[in-house]
Amino acid sequence: MSFVDVIVRKRDGHPLSRAQIDEFVSGILDDTIPDYQASALLMAIVIRGMNPEETSWLTDAMVRSGERVDLSDIPGIKVGKHSTGGVGDKVSIVLAPAAAACGVIVPKMSGRGLGHTGGTLDKLESIPGFRVNLSTEEFKAALRDVGAAIVGQTASLAPADKVLYALRDVTGTVESIPLVASSIMSKKLAEGSDALVLDVKCGDGAFMKNEAEAHAVAAAMVTIATRAGIRAEAFITDMEAPLGCAIGNALEIRECLQTLRGGGPPDLAAMVTRFAARMVVLGGVEQDQAAAVARVETAIASGRALETFARMVQRQGGDPRIVDRPDLLAAAPSRDVIHANRAGVIDRMRAGLLGRASHALGAGRSEVGESIDHAVGLVVLARRGDRVEAGQPLIEIHHRDGRGLETARALCEAAVAIADQASPIRPKFLGEIRAS
Repeated sequence: MSFVDVIVRKRDGHPLSRAQIDEFVSGILDDTIPDYQASALLMAIVIRGMNPEETSWLTDAMVRSGERVDLSDIPGIKVGKHSTGGVGDKVSIVLAPAAAACGVIVPKMSGRGLGHTGGTLDKLESIPGFRVNLSTEEFKAALRDVGAAIVGQTASLAPADKVLYALRDVTGTVESIPLVASSIMSKKLAEGSDALVLDVKCGDGAFMKNEAEAHAVAAAMVTIATRAGIRAEAFITDMEAPLGCAIGNALEIRECLQTLRGGGPPDLAAMVTRFAARMVVLGGVEQDQAAAVARVETAIASGRALETFARMVQRQGGDPRIVDRPDLLAAAPSRDVIHANRAGVIDRMRAGLLGRASHALGAGRSEVGESIDHAVGLVVLARRGDRVEAGQPLIEIHHRDGRGLETARALCEAAVAIADQASPIRPKFLGEIRAS
């Protein structure tokens, strides 16, 4: 069968065989399938979809296209975590050391920010000296020594996904549940975890805008993991408003330190505890949720989680003094404040616009490889549901000599709506999916 026949088969709504999917993935890597044919099949998949078996085969083929990290020589159950990304989402930076302090091995390969959402690697690199580009052996050594490591994904992990994503990005084929799920899971399966906790965000500041779409992606990822023999749980979480108060790289590291000390914003602390507890159960450290929650809370209250974070920073080349001296982190030289234009209740704090405002200041990038300013960003001073007075400070803008300030101010002002009464605020946790 020629590859044209494969395209036609999917165009007409028929499932592809494993051999046909393998041919597709190998062909885009060795250039035996031209971009125009690969793009045609991608569009057919967007329109016709893929069944769970096809999606799992596509994921497996992308995993096999490169290296798969072998963590079998590290004792214990390795539990990974992935978030689909959102504004102010710094959960992994607190979660990894908190779970490791409870006895879980946490291998975490993360990405950089692109567009309005920040990247975990960019936030960690605001710590002086912190290295995210570890070799596989350095990654494994950090896991043995600390119990947690957060690193960048190497080019050898699922290289077919990189090629496919580049094609999807320029052919209008990004929005496809099977393609989104297989893209994410090919990298997560290649990182070597035995179990996974998945955070699928939905709302104004997320890539998935509604719960139905987020639920479908979450279910697809759990199915892929289950078929691959990996236990996975997915949570659907709200991203209408930013998570926590800080938006921006060094600003978010400061907030992570506050949370590891037992403070920090309540929504961030609650999310860390919930996810870490599930990782404790999946890692076999505790058998039930209540005991796992208690273990996580003790790890944070006792200072063990903060100590583990300091060890992780030092092990990856960073300056551990930032734990006690956050002033060593980059700080923007200038401040500006958005004030309430009237008295009332904050009814809206749109995460997407605030993410774009931080990006305008220089905290994010528009193209891969573009430099960013680790110091700039926003601090939200009042949250949804808070009652405010006219003229009260709502958002503090940390900028560098006015770069992007006018745009950021306009976006921040558009993001906030004040009403006489607040509309109902939906909970941060909207749903949960576990393998049957």
